[in-house]
Amino acid sequence: MFCIKIDIPQEACDIDDELKAIYHSKDSVCIWVFRTRADRNRFMDETQGMNKEDRQSSFESFYEAED
Repeated sequence: MFCIKIDIPQEACDIDDELKAIYHSKDSVCIWVFRTRADRNRFMDETQGMNKEDRQSSFESFYEAED
C-alpha cells in the first residue's frame, strides 16, 4: 500500500465512495463524482487504460450527454 498525505476537502470526503472515481499520476490526483453507482461503473469501464486528459474529456462528454 502507498499512502501519500494530502489535504482533501471535507466535501469530497463526505461523498459516498461508490459515487467517486479516482485517478492518479505522478503529479496529480483526480476525483470524479457521479450521480449513481451505475454511472461511475460505466465511466470506469469505458475509460479503462486512458490517460488523465482523455478521461477528463470522456467525463465532460458523459455529462453533456446526460444534461
